[in-house]
Amino acid sequence: MQFGLSEEQSMIVDTTRAFVTKELYPHELEVERSGHLPMELVREIQAKAIEAGLYAANMPEEVGGAGLDTLTWLLYEKELGRANYALHWTCVARPSNILLAGTEEQKEKYLYPCIRGEKWDCLAMTEPGAGSDLRGMTATAHRDGDDFILNGNKHFISHADIADFAIVFMATGEEDTPRGPKKKITAFFVDKGTPGFTIRDGYRNVSHRGYTNAVLEFDDCRLPKSAVLGEVDKGFDVANTWLGATRLQVAATCIGRAERALDHAISYAAERRQFGQQIGKFQGVSFKLADMATELKAANLLTWEAAWKFDQGSVTEADMSMAKLKATEMLAMVADEAIQIHGGMGLMDELPLERIWRDARVERIWEGTSEIQRHIISRELLRARGG
Repeated sequence: MQFGLSEEQSMIVDTTRAFVTKELYPHELEVERSGHLPMELVREIQAKAIEAGLYAANMPEEVGGAGLDTLTWLLYEKELGRANYALHWTCVARPSNILLAGTEEQKEKYLYPCIRGEKWDCLAMTEPGAGSDLRGMTATAHRDGDDFILNGNKHFISHADIADFAIVFMATGEEDTPRGPKKKITAFFVDKGTPGFTIRDGYRNVSHRGYTNAVLEFDDCRLPKSAVLGEVDKGFDVANTWLGATRLQVAATCIGRAERALDHAISYAAERRQFGQQIGKFQGVSFKLADMATELKAANLLTWEAAWKFDQGSVTEADMSMAKLKATEMLAMVADEAIQIHGGMGLMDELPLERIWRDARVERIWEGTSEIQRHIISRELLRARGG
């Protein structure tokens, strides 16, 4: 494994960071204070991202994306992660990889317009009573001739308000297993405006202001069989095949934010003077910086190793869980210590630190809580010994 970046990777990192600094940073304060991302601003930045070749860069080259390997893609995600989440996720969109599982007809209708910036997608799994335990979902889809009838609710569905369609996971029956009955799950495409499909405002969130969530309601929503993504009753297979790397994406964006917070902390510690010297010379501050840098490097190495192994076909669930767990918990620590070093100023919104601190909280919850990641890691360790 090479630890240095290739010329192409260095170029992508530099290009993405320059774009984030010039096009996203200037709008952060406005979005943070208003909690709103104006669509005219989205379209303006989106056009620039497309022109710069940064839009939908996670997609394979054959469908119009950048064709990046996993490690290079995560280096790109890390740079985007430095900015306000709503700005980088909406304006420099990366369509869900699960769209690649569609038929050619489905790709024409959903995937390619997303890559061109003409549509946005959203992914709907979580329910009020089914978060970590997705098999516990109660929203259902039952057959009616060649159609399916959907009923139930989903919540915490990110940016569903602007999405043109949702990829919705529904229970479509049960199967017997050694551990008892388990739900069969099927994924469906549901277009906005479909009768029986309603999108309602979600909850006010302390993290990622401007990045909205919504409640999706299905009331006898009728869909043709052609709306099924993948195979009927095989929704988990589709999700596991195409969504596996999302934990690494979370890890990478956390690393980007942690780097930004640490940069601010180092600069402040070098410039701020108290009791006749730079505060960075006091052990109480200097040791914080050392611990922050060490934790950040550990998260980096875990994430880049998992990305490299992903491309080699040797990555394990534990590899990705370790990266996600370390990076998200590291970000919480680094953000908190950066504020402590700044004192009262760290909590003022003139600096990005209080935002990074707030945003860090959700990272230990979505895409699998820290507890779920520890469960995955420990389960793999025990299974290796026959446990």
